[in-house]
Amino acid sequence: MLSEQIIQAIGKHIPTDRILLNESMAAHTTFRVGGPADCLILVENREELENLLSLLRKTESPFFLLGNGSNLLVGDKGYDGIVIKLTGDFQSIRLGEMKASDGNSSLRAGAAVTLAALARKAMELGLTGLEFASGIPGTLGGGLVMNAGAYDGELGEIITYVEVLNESGEVMRLDHDTMEFGYRTSAIKKRPFIALEAEIQLPSGNPKEIQERMEELARKRKEKQPLEYPSAGSTFKRPEGNFAGKLIMDAGLRGFSIGGAQVSEKHCGFVVNKGNATAADIKEVIEEVRERVDTRFGVMLEPEVIMLGKF
Repeated sequence: MLSEQIIQAIGKHIPTDRILLNESMAAHTTFRVGGPADCLILVENREELENLLSLLRKTESPFFLLGNGSNLLVGDKGYDGIVIKLTGDFQSIRLGEMKASDGNSSLRAGAAVTLAALARKAMELGLTGLEFASGIPGTLGGGLVMNAGAYDGELGEIITYVEVLNESGEVMRLDHDTMEFGYRTSAIKKRPFIALEAEIQLPSGNPKEIQERMEELARKRKEKQPLEYPSAGSTFKRPEGNFAGKLIMDAGLRGFSIGGAQVSEKHCGFVVNKGNATAADIKEVIEEVRERVDTRFGVMLEPEVIMLGKF
């Protein structure tokens, strides 16, 4: 539990109505499970974030930066620490300059912007290249950490630069190469950086065609993915030379369940909450799937889902 002194010190930088004590994380994750965090803080601008992080590091208080909670499993017993959620200025999207050399335009977006909102904004402006992200349920910040992708597109392909806050509280601008984008990884994942904002370069396109492509991808997701149940999207990273869903299916695990958690019958790459799952149920299903696939095929699946707190 946080001391009263720490809470009071936080209150010098953040208004008390944005300091939520013992906040249930079930309301902040797409799995819809999870116990309470000691404190959830809504941060609206860079100054607040810099001051808060400086305080937390000085007092050695544990903290976790939350995006849209779409890639996160919080334990039933909660998290002994502070969860930081960016909002306010971090949700801005603005049009950058057109590049005279190639005719591309840029969007500058805060880390708390959802990828769906960013894709819609690009469509409205007649910019193409973000259609793949229209159905990814995370934020730009979270997407930058893991180089989010879908349908043959990845964020790393369109990022010009990312502004981050380093461990010393300094703002750094990382260009595309410095971001070290790879499959479900980036420089932000490897280092204690916090994404603040990114510039995305996109070519002009036909808004009607962009919308049609987004609608086509939405139909594909609805047909192939268990969107009717809470989940964290694809539960496992794609193993080299194979597909997690196929390995899980071939191991006879379609529909495998523990408590209210189940390997989706629609897409075996998803572990879903059938309505009354606990975080422990979901964790057990993930662990059992990994063990059985490894025993059957010699492939140890790596979860994409981050596990936080006590189970």
